[in-house]
Amino acid sequence: MPQAPSTPPAPPAPGGAPALPFFVYGTLLTGERNHAVFLAGRCADVRAAVLDCAALHAGPGYPYAVPDTDPGRRILGELVTVRPAAYPEALAALDRLEDCRPDGRGAYVRERLTVRTGDGGSADAWVYLAGPDVSARLRAHPALIASGDWRRRR
Repeated sequence: MPQAPSTPPAPPAPGGAPALPFFVYGTLLTGERNHAVFLAGRCADVRAAVLDCAALHAGPGYPYAVPDTDPGRRILGELVTVRPAAYPEALAALDRLEDCRPDGRGAYVRERLTVRTGDGGSADAWVYLAGPDVSARLRAHPALIASGDWRRRR
């Protein structure tokens, strides 16, 4: 018998987008600098997750996720579920942080992707991927973090 969610679903995001959890993989991870600013106190649940077929690249103090055709390539991160009352504000703040623009020409684009969870399941989540210009630059001049783990980049 399916279990009822422990947290009621969040209201739809601005613009009618579904209120999905966020897959975070860099400075928004628990304990990293932007988690404290943008997510701390807003989280209903945080759990380990993996984004398959994506490569992690180093940026200027923060990482980028770029889709990758190598089925062995993956990014380690966390699936963050934001409390419903905090969701609209959190989504707007994260879009600003990630320079996620409606025209798709920002530093990042927000896409709905499926991630694997640490309990063997999967979930749809918002993932901030490198925008088109950044992605093209990283494909031409990779800054790959081979482990796929931001915390093990050094």
